Amino acid sequence: MRGLVQRVSAASVLVEDEIVGTIGQGVLLLLGVQRGDSRNECEKLASRVANYRIFPDDEGRMNRSLADTGGGILVVSQFTLAADTRKGLRPSFSPAAEPQQAQALYDYFVECISKGVAIVQTGRFGADMKVSLCNDGPVTFLLEV
Repeated sequence: MRGLVQRVSAASVLVEDEIVGTIGQGVLLLLGVQRGDSRNECEKLASRVANYRIFPDDEGRMNRSLADTGGGILVVSQFTLAADTRKGLRPSFSPAAEPQQAQALYDYFVECISKGVAIVQTGRFGADMKVSLCNDGPVTFLLEV
């Protein structure tokens, strides 16, 4: 399971010209579910994302987590994060989980992150989404479990 974490001052997701998820300060998380992932990976990644210290403290150091700041998280499914890009000129999506399994784990991840983060918004699994964000920093990390 891979999560691309972006610290944002704002982010939103549109599906068919309808805003389906929006947050202010917090994290935009693009979530890639891979074959072999389980609920265990969801729990581990949710804990890491909620507690990953990427927000500045009073001295400007990255010492505060999403859980510390009370910021929101916008979770967006992103199967392309599971792609194998090591060779060739076209990504291979064979490492990505099948859609039914990926959606079940995506939903479970959202349930898990809701235990550690007060404001949780989502995109719409499998939809053609337009994601807007203002990356704060920019600060971006790829977390893998």
